Amino acid sequence: MIFKGFKFGMLLQLAVGPVCLFVFNTAISSGFLFAEFGVLGVVFTDALFILLAILGVGQILEKSTKIKKIISYFGGLVLVIFGLSFILSSYGISILPNINILKEVTSKNIFLKAIILTGSNPLGIIFWAGVFSAKVIEENMNKKDIYSFGTGACLSTLFFLTLVAFGGSLATNFLPTNIITFLNVIVGIILILFGLKTFKKL
Repeated sequence: MIFKGFKFGMLLQLAVGPVCLFVFNTAISSGFLFAEFGVLGVVFTDALFILLAILGVGQILEKSTKIKKIISYFGGLVLVIFGLSFILSSYGISILPNINILKEVTSKNIFLKAIILTGSNPLGIIFWAGVFSAKVIEENMNKKDIYSFGTGACLSTLFFLTLVAFGGSLATNFLPTNIITFLNVIVGIILILFGLKTFKKL
């Protein structure tokens, strides 16, 4: 069941999103080790979402349209702020000077940034609640199977994003500074577009 969860999780990883871009950008800007702390932050948040989905929180959120809208607005805003931060920080400008988490590069801050970025879309809890509901029927899972499946899904995130971090750290050895700055700007723009797309859906 862990392997089934891993396979399912790897399918989800193919849809590259803002978290993947964040890890890749961190690896290019700060190296593999810092990026890996970001990966751990993502895995921690995913595991928390999966646990909450198993406990039934996803069903509660799904029933409240108002809560879903508030969460979606929050998620979109976080993505836009991160995108602007990525772009401006490439030129030494901080749009949130009082929030050191978005300004300094330390293992702790990268970990927290990853948690904030991943947690900016708590609707993921609803997604996992739907997945587990379907799998319980399809696979006739018991509670142990559900936890094993969720563990496998988390391991797929760890595996895939570690590869992304490794690829980014290799790229930085061959890329000149101006190209790295350009990539930071591109990643920032994509994050902003992700955020605006979230607003558009509401």
